[in-house]
Amino acid sequence: MNNLTIAGQLGKDAEIKYMPNGDAVASFSVADSQGKDKPTIWWNCSLFGKRAESLSQYLLKGSAVTVSGSVTEREWTDKEGGKRKSMDVRVQDIALQGGKRDEAPRQQAAPRQEPQRQAAKPAGGGGFEDMNDDIPFANAMRGAARCLAM
Repeated sequence: MNNLTIAGQLGKDAEIKYMPNGDAVASFSVADSQGKDKPTIWWNCSLFGKRAESLSQYLLKGSAVTVSGSVTEREWTDKEGGKRKSMDVRVQDIALQGGKRDEAPRQQAAPRQEPQRQAAKPAGGGGFEDMNDDIPFANAMRGAARCLAM
């Protein structure tokens, strides 16, 4: 079996369609830039099933992704009647990389309610409790301190 891993940007928003049996298919293209003086390679990608439904709202034009999957060559005829070939990827794994296109998904889901937690004070007082909440990693450190104190 041939496997390929590609890191690049989406060329357009993912399109979701459904097969006759009801399974979802998200189709999108990934641009693999080879460098300044080399051409960009465009890969047609297909993601199937529940992941296609749930991730399609995040697969937006310009988003950075890494996909891996099996590659197939497909032959087709263009509008002018010429024979064409394309390399298609059946996506098995996908990772959203974030980057400059970090934004809300197309369809906003209802915000998830986080349960209220009571902060446990480490024995002896002080420690991470005095840290400023504006520091991005402060809350993670507090959790680590609670785990170590138990």
